[in-house]
Amino acid sequence: QVQLVESGGGLVQAGGSLRLSCAASGRTFRRYGMGWFRQAPGKEREFVAAINWSSGSTYYADSVKGRFTISRDNAKNTMYLQMNSLKPEDTAVYYCAATRSNIATNIPEVDYWGKGTLITVSS
Repeated sequence: QVQLVESGGGLVQAGGSLRLSCAASGRTFRRYGMGWFRQAPGKEREFVAAINWSSGSTYYADSVKGRFTISRDNAKNTMYLQMNSLKPEDTAVYYCAATRSNIATNIPEVDYWGKGTLITVSS
C-alpha cells in the first residue's frame, strides 16, 4: 500500500512558476513508477508527466513538454513537478500517481492516487 500526499499548489500569474511535491509512504517507493495527472474544471483527467523507477526516464504530454520537469528523490520518497511558463490552460487539480508497473501514462495503469492539489493560473 502506498499513500501519496501532494503539496505546492496555489495561485500564480501566467508566465510564473510553481513546484509541486508528492510525498509517498512505504519503503519500496523506488520500485514504483510515478507520475502526475491533472483535471481541469469540466474536463477529464489527463496525463501530464511520468518517471519510471528503473532508469529514471521521463515522459511528458505534448502540452507541457519544455515547460514542466518531473523528477524524483528516492532517498526522500518524494517526487517533484517543476512547472515553468505557466499558462491559464494549466489551471487544474494536479494528482500524484503511482504504479507497480515501470511507468504509467494512462489512468488504467495507475494503482494509487493522491487527493490532488489545485493550481490556478491567472491571465
